Amino acid sequence: MTTIPLHDPVRRTKIVATLGPASDREGVLEAMIAAGVDVVRLNFSHGDADDHRQRLTRVREIANRLGRSVAALGDLQGPKIRIARFREGAVELEEGQSFILDMALDADAGDATRVGCDYKTLADDVAPGDRLLLDDGRLVLDVNRVADHLIHTSVLVGGSLSNNKGINKQGGGLSAPALTEKDKADLETAIDIGVDYLAISFPRTAADMQQARELLGERGKEIGLVAKLERAEAVADDETLDGIIRASEAVMVARGDLGVEIGDAKLIGTQKRIIKHARTLNRAVITATQMMESMIDSPLPTRAEVFDVANAVLDGTDAVMLSAETAAGEYPVETIEAVDRVCLGAERERMIQESGHRIHEGFSQIDETIALSAMYAANHLSGVAAIACMTASGYTPLIASRISSGLPIIGLAHNPIAQRRMALYRGVVSLPFDTSEMTAEELNERALERIVSHGIAERGHHVILTRGDHMNAHGGTNTLKILEI
Repeated sequence: MTTIPLHDPVRRTKIVATLGPASDREGVLEAMIAAGVDVVRLNFSHGDADDHRQRLTRVREIANRLGRSVAALGDLQGPKIRIARFREGAVELEEGQSFILDMALDADAGDATRVGCDYKTLADDVAPGDRLLLDDGRLVLDVNRVADHLIHTSVLVGGSLSNNKGINKQGGGLSAPALTEKDKADLETAIDIGVDYLAISFPRTAADMQQARELLGERGKEIGLVAKLERAEAVADDETLDGIIRASEAVMVARGDLGVEIGDAKLIGTQKRIIKHARTLNRAVITATQMMESMIDSPLPTRAEVFDVANAVLDGTDAVMLSAETAAGEYPVETIEAVDRVCLGAERERMIQESGHRIHEGFSQIDETIALSAMYAANHLSGVAAIACMTASGYTPLIASRISSGLPIIGLAHNPIAQRRMALYRGVVSLPFDTSEMTAEELNERALERIVSHGIAERGHHVILTRGDHMNAHGGTNTLKILEI
C-alpha cells in the first residue's frame, strides 16, 4: 500500500468536546474549534434549554466562519440512581460498619448510619449477597438484608460519602427505565435546537433505543441516535450488544458507569469488543470517560493518558470524547491540542493503515459494495491520494470508513446535515459540494477541483471517486471511477 502524504497531516480520529463554563469563557470556544474539535457535546445533565441553545448557536456561527463542519451531540442524563443528602453534608463510613439505605427517609436527613435514595424501587432490585458501589466505585457496600423499604448493608470499602452520589449494582440488574420524564423533555429540546446526534444513557436492550427513535418521530428523523453502553446487561452477550448497535447510528463506550458495573478487569476487553462489533456492523463508535482527566488541572497529560487515548485509536475508535476536561477544566484548548497530537502519533502506525474488514464476506447492497471496493482499491493502488464520495446522506463515506486506511475519505455533500453527520466518522473529511447547477459531465472535474483546492491532492495524483447516477438520492451510489488529476 502506498500512501501519499498530504501537505498537512489530517487527523483521522475525531474529537468530541463537552461544552460548559470553561468553554463559555471569552474566546475559548473559537480556540477549541480552531484546535480541532469535530463534535461538541451538550450535556443535558447540566444547564437548561436556553444554555444549550445559546451554546449551539455560537458553535454554528464559529464553525461557519472557520469553514468547518462541526456536529452537535445532545447527551440525555438518563436514570442516574443516587443517594439523597446528609444533614452535615458528608459522612465518613468505616470498613465493617453497618449502613442502611432507607427508601422512606427524608431527603435531607442522612447521617453516618443511614441515607435516603432518589430511586425508591431500589429495594425491589437488590437481594442479600448483592454488592452496591457508590461514588463511581470509591465506596463499596455488601447487602445483608432487605426489609420493606430498608436495605441493610455492611461497608466493605469505606471513605467519605457526600450528597447525591451515584449508586451502581455490580453486575447490573437495576430496573430503572432508560428514558425518564426529564429525558423526554430534553429530547424535545434537542429536536428544537437542532442537534445532529442524541445520546441515550443506560439502555439495556435495543428496545430502549427503539423507544427513543419513536419519541423523536418525524421531527427528529435526521438525528442520529448514540447508545451509551454503561450497563452490564447491555454488554453481557453478543446478541444484546449487537441488537443495541443495530438500533443506533453510533455507540459510546461509557467507561465510567460501565467500569463500575462490570469491573475494571473486564472493561479493557469489553472496550475492544464494542469497537470491533460497531465497526463490523457499520456503526460509528466513541470512546469516553477520563481520556485526559488530569488535564482538568494540568496543562500536560500523564503518560498513562497518552497511552489510553492511543490505545483507543489503535482499537479503531471513530472518536475520543472529553468531558470535564473541556467543560470545566483550566486547560480546554491545551487538552484538545494534546489529544490531536496523540491521535496523529498513533495513526502513523502501519498496523492501523491496513485492513481485512469483511474481505471474506459477500455483500447485499450495491452502494456498500462500491464503498468497500473503493477502499480496497485505494489501499492497494499506488499513487492514490484520496477517496472521494459524492453523497446525499453520508452513508457511503461511513461504510468506506469502516476499512482501515492511511488515506483521507472525502465526503462531498450538499446537505449541511449530512456534512455535520460525517464529522463523527473516522478518516472522513466533509466538504460542501452543491451539484444542483452541474451537468453530469461537470461533476467529476468539479469534485477534483474541490479536493485540490483544499490541499488534499495535487497534479499527478489519483483520486478514487464514487457517485450515483442521480445525485441527492439516498442509496444511489453505483459507480466507481479512478481519476487522475
